[in-house]
Amino acid sequence: MRAIRSTSFGSHERTRTGHSRRADTPPAKNKPNLKLIWPEVWALIRPRRAILLLGLILIIISRVAGLVLPASTKYLIDDVIGKRQQEMLLPLFAAVLTATAVQAATSFALTQLLSKSAQKLIAEMRRKVQSHIGRLSITYFDANKTGVLVSRIMNDVEGVRNLVGTGLVEFLGGLLTAFLALFMLLKINAMLTGIALGVILLFSVMLQRAFGTLRPIFRERGKITGEVSGRLTESLAGVRVVKGYHAEEREEGVFSQGVQRLLDNVLKSLTGVSIMSLSATLLLGIVGAIVMYIGAKQILAGTLTLGGFMTFTAFLAFLVAPVFQIVGIGTQLTEALAGLERTREVLHEAREDLDPKRTVALGPLSGTVEFRSVGFEYEEGKPVLHDVSFLSKPGTVTALVGSSGSGKSTTIGLVSAFHNPTSGAVLVDGIDLSTVRLDSYRTQLGVVLQDTFLFDGTIRENIAFSRPGATAQQILEACRIARVDEFAESFTDAYDTIIGERGVRLSGGQRQRLSIARAILADPRILILDEATSSLDSESEQMIQQGLSHLMKGRTTFVIAHRLSTIRRADQILVMENGRIVERGTHEELYAAGGRYHELYTKQHGLEANLFLAPGEGDSNGSAVQPS
Repeated sequence: MRAIRSTSFGSHERTRTGHSRRADTPPAKNKPNLKLIWPEVWALIRPRRAILLLGLILIIISRVAGLVLPASTKYLIDDVIGKRQQEMLLPLFAAVLTATAVQAATSFALTQLLSKSAQKLIAEMRRKVQSHIGRLSITYFDANKTGVLVSRIMNDVEGVRNLVGTGLVEFLGGLLTAFLALFMLLKINAMLTGIALGVILLFSVMLQRAFGTLRPIFRERGKITGEVSGRLTESLAGVRVVKGYHAEEREEGVFSQGVQRLLDNVLKSLTGVSIMSLSATLLLGIVGAIVMYIGAKQILAGTLTLGGFMTFTAFLAFLVAPVFQIVGIGTQLTEALAGLERTREVLHEAREDLDPKRTVALGPLSGTVEFRSVGFEYEEGKPVLHDVSFLSKPGTVTALVGSSGSGKSTTIGLVSAFHNPTSGAVLVDGIDLSTVRLDSYRTQLGVVLQDTFLFDGTIRENIAFSRPGATAQQILEACRIARVDEFAESFTDAYDTIIGERGVRLSGGQRQRLSIARAILADPRILILDEATSSLDSESEQMIQQGLSHLMKGRTTFVIAHRLSTIRRADQILVMENGRIVERGTHEELYAAGGRYHELYTKQHGLEANLFLAPGEGDSNGSAVQPS
């Protein structure tokens, strides 16, 4: 869409559930289905398998080099010290120094190679998830808070660094070291090794169950983080409403409850990790005590040398160390898998622009819009529109009026192709809109909303948002028509003035004029005005109506307005109630009919409604009587 985009039209008319599952809704099972996650993991690893292989080679070199020191202990104690073979001291010293240098160099290279690769992947995934979310349907955005989606983009992908970074390779390196150490231990003393290995295997079974318990906790943490972020985003965005109702304390309470939920989750996971760490420490102590007892008896019996015992103890540390790594890295990998599963759910949501039925690329539109017996429902069995039919010809203005919840905004949502009809068809220039490629349609669609959304940038940047390639002259011309120049040029920085988040430094009328300039610059063939002036004072509305009049010329325009005086000149007015068109015609025809439109109009303007005149229909001087 080349003009102002909206995440929702008239959310008060729709349910919040829609057809998409909420992004923060957990799956039916608490325990993630790892069979579905592993293909995603492999998809991440496969393009980087060469880097990971090189990392694995480096970690092997590093781990083997790390074994030189404990291996030299036996020769140092039994030969150099015990047998006083001093000629072996210098070679041992050199070997240890060389191994240390190799270990340091490989560790540095490993961090540079894998850590940078992981950060690049995180950036790539953030771009991918943001791009995908941005192309989901409006229904999905209706069902999910902004903060939840931000959390999906920024936080959930963070854990993948442990899959393609140093975490996974360190984990594999730890396992390799354990196997090498096990081989050396078996050579030194098979009986002691068997006892130690039995205790470690028992602990491994406990770890597997522990990680199965932790995984849903980490998944729940992602959900809670999204909810808390979402509420915080809303609270900060609506700070004026919060302060206006002196609700700071209430918001503090809501945020505090969310933080407490997050804290409870973190404490629960920390309890699990602490228990694993406790178990690992007990494991080391138990194995150490057994080795000390049996080893001492074997030394006294002469079946084991002191050097052999010291070397065995050193290698045993290398066998047990991966257990501690599993506690740390395994927790990180579990968290990464939980985040990846949440990311996977988002990426498997169907993009609206990939609908296989949308194959027709539109050329320049003339702007004919037709509804043929259109029915629509957000939830199955709960229709919102019933048999809606009308024709809007190019260059005409169609106004939709009716009470809240009557179906006006849903109708506009269908014109915008935010939804497809449940029954019937919406045609644009005779083509079924449900078959049209969205990029070819929305580039010819413009929207001006009551609640104008502006970015925290300059006046120029916000206007050019609808047409990034516009020239400076085209931007200035749009500003002149919308009368943005009247206030922009009074600022020190003129069109380069920063307007603040959501245009907070501008008045309501100024923000609306800026949005009109943005739509003028987009030059759409079909224009939607959704309550574009209802919240403004009379002076601001009069200024903006002039810009809107210019914007509407030659375009097929749809107007939703509660101020019925603003649509007197519409070519057709559709009166909607309960999802049906109950009346249609011009202002004069509907007012004279004395039906629902007459009732709505007289409620707004009282007994003097018949005195209101359109521009040019006033007294002998040509002035119009303005509605109150």
